[in-house]
Amino acid sequence: MYFEPNVIYHIYNQGNNRQRIFFNDENYLFFIKKMREFLLPHAEILCYCLMPNHFHWLVFVREVRVAHSVGVTSSHADTPMRPLNDSIGILLRSYTRAINKQENRIGALFREKTKAKDGWESPFVAPGHPDYCKIWKQWDIYGITCLNYIHNNPVRAGLVHHADDWLYSSSQDFSGKRKGSLCNQALARELLALP
Repeated sequence: MYFEPNVIYHIYNQGNNRQRIFFNDENYLFFIKKMREFLLPHAEILCYCLMPNHFHWLVFVREVRVAHSVGVTSSHADTPMRPLNDSIGILLRSYTRAINKQENRIGALFREKTKAKDGWESPFVAPGHPDYCKIWKQWDIYGITCLNYIHNNPVRAGLVHHADDWLYSSSQDFSGKRKGSLCNQALARELLALP
């Protein structure tokens, strides 16, 4: 995946062969803890939804590479930099290890490639042009469409009747049913022109 700072991305993946990735409430909560640890240094989470066999994140990337501590370093210049791609990979691998242990299984839990879509499209630019794939869709329309799609996933799957009935998404935070701190609602409202 290729990320740029100051861009909204819809990031998603699903269980290998569409298998379950969450087996109980604790799994969902553990995954959310991993999201805090590995995504927040790079990005503001605008919204999310964790489904039994897949997940969706809408994020605003601040930094593509961030410093992370690996032992003791002598100065900030010596601090290793971790790309967002690596942080996502570590999140998914560490979660997979925990689930494999819990479920007494081996092998891949997620599909090989996590996908990321941004708000760019390229209808009229030739592939050789430096701005190929860089014609910006209307950011608020792109973002609000993704936010609604993400929050309504459990409704479309028949798991709940209303988006804010699903515990494992940010829909409850946006509706005021819960005071979650994972998503930056103020930024989401500003960027996506939400009320």
